[in-house]
Amino acid sequence: CNFSMKLAPEYEKAASILSSHDPPVILAKIDANDEANETLADEFDIRAFPTLKILRNGGKNIQEYKGPHEADRIVAYMKKQVAPASVEIKSVEDAASLIGENKILIVGIFQQFSGEEFDNFTALAENLRFDYKFGCTLDAKLLPKGGSSVDRPTVRLIKPFDELFVDFQFVEDASLPIVTLFDKDPSNHPFVIKFFNSPNAKAMLFLNFTGDHVDSFKSKFHDIALHNKGKGISFLIADVEASQGPLEYFGFKDDLVPLLFILKNDGQKYLKPNLEPEHIAPWLKQYTQGGNLKPFIKSEPIPETNNEPVKVVVAESLHDMVFNSGKNVLLEFYAPWCGLCKKLAPILEEVAVSFENDTDVLIAKLDATENDIPSDNFEESTNILSIASNYRRRYLYGGFYLTTLASLHNLFAVGRK
Repeated sequence: CNFSMKLAPEYEKAASILSSHDPPVILAKIDANDEANETLADEFDIRAFPTLKILRNGGKNIQEYKGPHEADRIVAYMKKQVAPASVEIKSVEDAASLIGENKILIVGIFQQFSGEEFDNFTALAENLRFDYKFGCTLDAKLLPKGGSSVDRPTVRLIKPFDELFVDFQFVEDASLPIVTLFDKDPSNHPFVIKFFNSPNAKAMLFLNFTGDHVDSFKSKFHDIALHNKGKGISFLIADVEASQGPLEYFGFKDDLVPLLFILKNDGQKYLKPNLEPEHIAPWLKQYTQGGNLKPFIKSEPIPETNNEPVKVVVAESLHDMVFNSGKNVLLEFYAPWCGLCKKLAPILEEVAVSFENDTDVLIAKLDATENDIPSDNFEESTNILSIASNYRRRYLYGGFYLTTLASLHNLFAVGRK
């Protein structure tokens, strides 16, 4: 995996530095490609590479690593993780220092550092320490924003945008700006990460920040975002020069910009390319009010010739070749860079050759990196799919360990019954 190879030297360097930290922070690695580690990979629900997890308390507390992949930033991130999850604020200077160091600060205000509310806050700080900085205090007057006195335990979120502070509001929603900005400013990157990790639907406007009408685009988009605040949709404006990664990931070209793109929780996508500022409001209104917008599906072109034993399926041909073909289908979802997929390829070829004269059978493959896969038909972890022609049986195989001709034959034979 190219991503794993890129991370490896940075990870090794960070491990060397952190090994001398007091207390030591241990970085370890597991080869999930090795069949001997199959059980461990399943236990930790490894679905992509590289996957990093942080283990605490002897493995009793396991959380996803959400930090950067450069050695010095890995070190800085992990040092924060061994510090207390919540810092006591004893003075105005303590509060100013914490606020100055962090874009978002969540402060628990208590009458005493004990009791159910304090214990719940401490647990919250531990669970969300990867995303936010937490503090606690016995005196609200020490905080520069918000009321100077409270009559009950209070959680106060202090932030540098919008209404500047919030008491009692759900942390994830309140910690995002009305419109997240994706540009080259590294101070905005934590908000971009939170945006993409949000459970909300996502509306993304990709612009050339040096192009025409940028201010008009931003103003109209902000107005729409403000109107839809709290309605389950988050908003982001991206400079196309800084956001090539997401554009490439979703399969979009620069010639579609200005581009408005909506990504729903179920994976459905909606696209409005080459739009003008005045198009934003009516198009988003059509989406929010359940209008007749056609979902966008990323697909490779349907091959002009498809004569190899293992047939090529793309998103546009999926229903015709698989679900509506009336055939018994064995379909592999693969990634071109995946070493295990490459190992499986000659075995799948053998299976296809063995069924070549059976007109009721289709052995096929689909590049999952270049084609959208409908989530209502497949589980996220599916690598091999077997469908009987009567459509009554569907066998999903979520692992990577079908490494013999017999194992694939057996899987398909079961699916055909």
